[in-house]
Amino acid sequence: MPNWPTPTPWPPDPAASLYCRIYHLPSPPYLSRLVRTPAVRALLVQCGAAPLTLALVYLLASLRLPWFYPVNYLTVAVIHGLVAAAITWRVGLAPWWRVIEFLFPLAVLAALALQLPSWIFLLVFVILLGWYWSTFRTQVPYYPSNPAVWDAVRQQLPPPSTSGKLLRVIDIGSGLGGFVLYLARVRPDIEVVGIELAPFPWLYSWLRARLSGSRARFIRGDYEQLDFGQFNLVFAYLSPAVMGALWRKAEAEMCPGDTLISYEFAIEGRMPELVIHTTNGSTPLYKWCF
Repeated sequence: MPNWPTPTPWPPDPAASLYCRIYHLPSPPYLSRLVRTPAVRALLVQCGAAPLTLALVYLLASLRLPWFYPVNYLTVAVIHGLVAAAITWRVGLAPWWRVIEFLFPLAVLAALALQLPSWIFLLVFVILLGWYWSTFRTQVPYYPSNPAVWDAVRQQLPPPSTSGKLLRVIDIGSGLGGFVLYLARVRPDIEVVGIELAPFPWLYSWLRARLSGSRARFIRGDYEQLDFGQFNLVFAYLSPAVMGALWRKAEAEMCPGDTLISYEFAIEGRMPELVIHTTNGSTPLYKWCF
């Protein structure tokens, strides 16, 4: 293996960082990775559509077409949306981005027409930022699970150990902390940890644990920075976009006898040892043993 230079530290990418770390390859620059994320590309599309829209509006206005002239803000917003949607299709973003790109200028126009105080927009921005944080990068939005799923995971745990060995479980992307708090309550013999990147859900779950006196522990951070080898069971309810990277990390770090359980999202090319349905026709859990 060639002696690659030590890469400059950068926030981990769910799709590439683990591969680079395992094989000691230099990591791609942070900005080049950032501009490849769908949300940032969509923002760049809006910015790129603006000059094209102005040029198109000027051209149509100069022709003084009866159905177009005089120009109004609604017409410009519609043209901007159509141009942005066309660019989105051309660059290959998912189909729903075309709808978002088309509606975005119209939404901005509608918000301006309401003449709301500027602090309201700041407040909404802060709330959404605290709730979703870096979803634009991780592509893992808030997905809450339910008590039936929690209990199904509990049933996959081994019985209390008589040897004194501590069983450790982590919920990656723990959200509001329901699963972690439940498991800490019904299995007081194990250590249960939740890790959450978004500040508001993490703070809410941390407060729930403190106010209820729970043994559950909540960490604010990125699970990519964790060593899965510390845990006997990793529970994930993430998104299809990161399942491949999750498997590579789990395969590289988890020990023989450890377990990975994913709710709803399977891992392409990796047959689970067990598929669990909490009820008939319900969304499955997938279990892999190492």
